[in-house]
Amino acid sequence: MVVMAAQTALQIEGPPAMHLDVLDLRNFYYRSQLGRAAQKVIRDQLKEMWPDAKGMTVAGFGFAVPLLRPYLGSARRVIGLMPAPQGVMPWPAGQPNVSVLCDDTLWPIATGALDRLVVLHGLETSDYPGALLDECYRVLGPGGRAVFIVPNRSGIWSRTDRTPFGYGRPYSMSQLEAQLRDHAFVTERAISTLYQPPSSHKMWRRVGALMERAGRHLPAFAAGGVLMVEATKQVPAPRKRGQAARVSRPLRVLEGLGAPEPTPAGRSLQG
Repeated sequence: MVVMAAQTALQIEGPPAMHLDVLDLRNFYYRSQLGRAAQKVIRDQLKEMWPDAKGMTVAGFGFAVPLLRPYLGSARRVIGLMPAPQGVMPWPAGQPNVSVLCDDTLWPIATGALDRLVVLHGLETSDYPGALLDECYRVLGPGGRAVFIVPNRSGIWSRTDRTPFGYGRPYSMSQLEAQLRDHAFVTERAISTLYQPPSSHKMWRRVGALMERAGRHLPAFAAGGVLMVEATKQVPAPRKRGQAARVSRPLRVLEGLGAPEPTPAGRSLQG
């Protein structure tokens, strides 16, 4: 029974995704010129969406820690969640560790505890993206917001495996928004970014910033290597306890029947 249930879940979620190793991700984002450039572009876009997180609880899932550094000084708490198939590394360097190894769909976070959530290299590489989105929904509190960052199916970054964006399932914007909507998320903002090519050639590195500025004037989602969607959780409207359902046209079963006649005074009810 357990094996059959697991096989059914795999069929629903799709084929297994390829997980990246935490050491490869660290080397790309912190030790390569291309990775540092990509990190800066995505982090700057995130800071435009969320310029401040003062007093908030902020978490990142996948390998989102490079994007969380701007919030370390102002947020009430910052948490780096790293999936078990990927592995974990201590972060931030030189400070008390805030990263933790966890299951894709079972996070050590109380329900409704997060104000902000960033998912990078998490959704497209998860074997169970639907269950992962359910977990994202669970941990977000009222008014909480999440940013989902995935490879753009039509961008050139998803077409090469020389960067982490060439692994897993790339998305189109309509696919990403539909999947979020199916799991009770409402899209607030959607952008494309990372217009420079995924090349370490010196020429491309010199003009990378210029290409990012020019890319904002291209047709939406056409050429950017990465899609970023900011979403909020859709919370059903509460109903008062015992509230009766309103019937627009109630059925009157006893309509047409006469009113009961009063019993004559002094007459016995038994005849």
